Amino acid sequence: MKYPIICMFLMFLTTYLIRVIPIGFVRKKLQNEWIQDFLFYIPYCVLAAMTFPYVFYSTSATGTEPHISLSAVLATMVALLLAWRNKGLLRVAIVAVLVAILVELSLTYIPFLS
Repeated sequence: MKYPIICMFLMFLTTYLIRVIPIGFVRKKLQNEWIQDFLFYIPYCVLAAMTFPYVFYSTSATGTEPHISLSAVLATMVALLLAWRNKGLLRVAIVAVLVAILVELSLTYIPFLS
């Protein structure tokens, strides 16, 4: 029980310091527009880097070997196209899920496509 508590404390300390150190050292408003833009987009980049690779392995989980499925690739392409055309997040997510489901069903019931 000692090890998990130490790990949680270290994780808390790490995330806390990341948030507190900038507040402690930066007293005035940042004037550099490039740094402002950089700090604005960091959360989006981190979220994309953490989730995007796993999108391709999220469907057609057959066996133990991970593989990229056609439905994941097509759903991602549709989602990127809709997002690029400034559609809402809910619409993009719903349409991407529907595309993945339809492709999976078509590959299941039409064997010569798979």
